[in-house]
This record gives sequence, structure tokens and C-alpha cells, in this order.
Amino acid sequence: MANTNAPFGFRQYSGLGSAPTYEQVPVAIAYNATNIFYGDPVTPVNDGTVIQGNPSGPSTVQIAGIFVGCKYLSVSQKRTVWSNYWPGSDVASGNVVEGYIVNDPGARFLAQVGGSASTGAVVADVNANVQYAIGTGNTANGISGAYVDISVSPTTTDTYPFRLLGLVTNPPGAPGTAAGAYNYVIVAFNNVSTKQLTSVG
Repeated sequence: MANTNAPFGFRQYSGLGSAPTYEQVPVAIAYNATNIFYGDPVTPVNDGTVIQGNPSGPSTVQIAGIFVGCKYLSVSQKRTVWSNYWPGSDVASGNVVEGYIVNDPGARFLAQVGGSASTGAVVADVNANVQYAIGTGNTANGISGAYVDISVSPTTTDTYPFRLLGLVTNPPGAPGTAAGAYNYVIVAFNNVSTKQLTSVG
């Protein structure tokens, strides 16, 4: 049975964290930043905030981590709102939104491969570095549409944000386990603010 194209961002698969935070660390989001969905990679900005990642081809932009939620003082609801995604508005001008990301350099994530209707990740891609695409997030449930972008060939390029650690093949017949397009993979950080594999000067 063929895999279905239904990306869900980068879902934490394993790591070193424990309850109640599970490796989540707080970050600032500018009040007028674009929306950020649960599972989106985010990139750091030079003012100390983070924004939704938006790579274009073989980008060398380092990511800050994976977004897992936020809290903010809602203008419309007049109360503090805890949300799994940042809607991109609904706070007063100048306010800073408190977001939460996972940036543990040892964390691993489950993600779907996208960018091609005919090609998925293969065993030969394991231990290669891969790029992502941001996709289209779901405003109804806040879930990311990001995926591993197979249209940008897995490579040794050390500035790519993720390293592909393995293919998901079990249990057989489960979503994303069939070989070919839109299969699932396990990835780890390769170029994140807490882990940089590029050479130093």
C-alpha cells in the first residue's frame, strides 16, 4: 500500500529530556512574526527572537530548534493563551510571545519525506545530511506541514540542518513504512544553534 502525502513536521522520537518539560526551552517570538506550527523548524534572528524556518534549496541557514508551542496574552480573548502553534497575531503591538522549542543536540525526530511524488529516502541515504521544506501548516489543529525535502539530494554538505539516521519500516503496513515516495525517516540535528558541524576558522 502506497504512502500518503500527509506531512506533520518534525515529531520528537527520542531524547534525553524528562517530565514535565521534555527538553523544551523558552524562546522569544516577535509579536508580528509569521505563524509557526507545532513541529516546524525555526531559525534564529539577530534580535534574539526566532521565526518559522523557510529554506530555499541548499540553504546554509542554521536552525534554532523545533517549535513545540507557545503562550501569549491574547488581545481577542483577554487572557493568557497556551497553544501548540503561534497564529502570527492576536497580541498587542510590541509584546513578545514566549515560545518553546526542542534544541537538544541529541534529540531525534520522526518526519515524512516529501518533495517528490515518485522518490523517497532509501538505505543509501542513511547518514547523509538532508534539507527540509516548511510545507503548509494546519490552522485547525496547529500541526506543521514541514517535511524532509528529497528534491534537495541527501549529501555530505555539513551546513544542512538534519542528518538522516534511518528509515521507518516497522510495523509493516503502517503509514510511512512502504518503500518509495512519502516514506518516514528518523533524523537528528546536524546544524542547530546547539550543535554546529561546520569547520571553524
